[in-house]
Amino acid sequence: MTDLFAPLRAEKEVIRDGVVLLSGFADSAELLPAIKNITDEAPFRHMVTPGGRPMKVAMTNAGSYGWVSTPQGYRYLPEDPVSGAPWPALPEVFLNLATRAAKKAGFGDFTPDACLINRYEPGTGLSPHQDLDEADKNWPIVSVSLGVSADFQLYGLKRGGSPLIIPLHDGDVLVFGGPSRLVYHGVKPLVRSRHPLTGDQRFNLTFRRAR
Repeated sequence: MTDLFAPLRAEKEVIRDGVVLLSGFADSAELLPAIKNITDEAPFRHMVTPGGRPMKVAMTNAGSYGWVSTPQGYRYLPEDPVSGAPWPALPEVFLNLATRAAKKAGFGDFTPDACLINRYEPGTGLSPHQDLDEADKNWPIVSVSLGVSADFQLYGLKRGGSPLIIPLHDGDVLVFGGPSRLVYHGVKPLVRSRHPLTGDQRFNLTFRRAR
């Protein structure tokens, strides 16, 4: 049921130079079946940080490359290290969404070759970090929120200080690139809530150009 007292949000909002929020741009009912197909082939897993700790957020990938974290470091690989098989291909619905969102945000000709899929459960978040493992930082990051709402933390080019908090709801797409491509960003621990399609979980798709 729609919240009649929820504030109206602009369809496109420039948060800062290079950071654009596209409210309700994605359709979770269209995307969630594609996530299910991908995770049937490459299941979610808790990757291990270079420091040897398992990540709280469960992850998997689709595309020509997949982002992985191991005790040996962060990198993109063409094969799933768990199965040894190539990562599942990017569904057409993913490609279409990513290219349209990037174009609407002002980043034309973006075609991702990787999609990191994160699954958040109540209490899990993502510590502030930069996306540094892509070969060409001129391409943007397209981040899609599905399911339970979360608070995105947007910092500057240096870690620290008070972040700008951007509430992200089901279907929101956040695009960042240009002068904001290397900003530190994170996600506050997920507050327990419910979504009719995802229960108490949030899914996040981040489309990148890895190579």
